[in-house]
Amino acid sequence: MPDEASPLPRVEEIEFDGTVSTSLDAILPKIKSIPYYSITFDGNEITLVNVESRNINKKPYLFYIIKISQGKLRITFSVPQDTSENLRKATVIKNVASLLSMIYSDFKIQEGTFFQYVDSVIDNMISSLSQSYSSIFNKYDALLSEYKEIKRLNIELSASNRNLTIQSAALNEENKVLKDQLSSLKKYSDESLMASIQDWIQVHGSSIDINEFSKAYTVPPSRVEQILDKMVSMGYLELKS
Repeated sequence: MPDEASPLPRVEEIEFDGTVSTSLDAILPKIKSIPYYSITFDGNEITLVNVESRNINKKPYLFYIIKISQGKLRITFSVPQDTSENLRKATVIKNVASLLSMIYSDFKIQEGTFFQYVDSVIDNMISSLSQSYSSIFNKYDALLSEYKEIKRLNIELSASNRNLTIQSAALNEENKVLKDQLSSLKKYSDESLMASIQDWIQVHGSSIDINEFSKAYTVPPSRVEQILDKMVSMGYLELKS
């Protein structure tokens, strides 16, 4: 823990354009489960605060703040004077990437600018590393791969979502057709159809055209045939030879 005599850390801020594809209200449940963030929401902006350490007076010393609004992602973080600036930026941006992976379906960051910043942070890390710190280089090389993987997954998930939307529309249309068919089948009972068929036959000289009857009564031809077979089997009708 920093003591009271420790110099105040420098505070930096970075900002990225982004788009809320659903709503800020939809983002809240996904991030409220993260234990190390203090979260507030004023209706226009979500603020996440992570205080990593405090000074002897319990004031925030090492911290970062993430603010998500309709068109922006703003990050404010402290950089203690006895800490590597490049390492601090890399740590913060890694945590931001982790958060973004949780809300990728709700908030789309401007990837070009974001990845340029990540690339700059990693490039500065590489430039400042000595041979004895090669293991740190490997960690941030893996971090860049992680961002590329997130981008790839985002593309795959977007394509999958489009396919599901198309399938859902097709199923809805199929369901509508089936409902219409079922409704037409239930429109007349067997007895009422039998009576209608008998009336038709009497009017049309003891004959019936199934297609004409079907159109007149809005009943599928297959249902008419089914009722005719039933009437023949019950002796109500006789087939002409």
